[in-house]
Amino acid sequence: MERFAGKTVVITGGNRGIGYAIAERFATEGASVAIASIEEHVHEAAKKLSASTGSNVLGVVCDVTNSSDVKQLYAKADKELGGVDVSVQNAGIITIEKVEDLTEKQWDDTMEVNTKGVFLCCQEAIRYMRKSGNGGKLINTASGQARDGFIYTPHYAASKFGVMGMTQSLAKELALESITVNAICPGIITTDMWDYNDRVWGKMLGDYKPGELMKDWVQNNIPMKRAGEGKDVAGLVAFLASEDADYITGQTINVDGGLIMS
Repeated sequence: MERFAGKTVVITGGNRGIGYAIAERFATEGASVAIASIEEHVHEAAKKLSASTGSNVLGVVCDVTNSSDVKQLYAKADKELGGVDVSVQNAGIITIEKVEDLTEKQWDDTMEVNTKGVFLCCQEAIRYMRKSGNGGKLINTASGQARDGFIYTPHYAASKFGVMGMTQSLAKELALESITVNAICPGIITTDMWDYNDRVWGKMLGDYKPGELMKDWVQNNIPMKRAGEGKDVAGLVAFLASEDADYITGQTINVDGGLIMS
């Protein structure tokens, strides 16, 4: 099924993990996809995805905290892929520190990428959606920590609560322009980020060996008794980008196997 044939989708943080799974879902369903990352690896990821799906995939090196980079990303997507119909703001970072050890730089870097980066990308995507006159879909990656801030990550929780608030504000502003704005809250997903979380939180919360903390949390806190995969998140994003979600805006939706029910 090619629900997104003729559509262009931009995905930040699209070269690995959840972002790559989202890009793969859209490319499989016929979209032209621009994946962006601060890493040069994004070009290799784009070639791999294009080869496996047969879709047109563009890799762009972009620092989402830099407005010039962001403008260039959307200009390239518009010029080379033909507009911007869907934009998924997925780039994000995390560090885990006790409050007395958390530096201003760690705070600032996290807010810059996770919150300001989402804003800059939404702002630029909106320009192209307005230019086309066809509306569009903005989908922002928040986190379970937009619902429930966890220990040793006040900066990360604050950044993701910010994403949720921004999503609601933009949804109200853009509602009459057929541009919907929604956010997703992934829980424990098997990614490089969660490998880091498992190692660092595990050491700080009880000297767990690698893999043990994540297994413990999954078994004791997730009713479905499994960690999520990128494809679980990609399915929700694809729905929110589809016509089936045209009457859904300003929502923040959990995708976490029941970890958080609110």
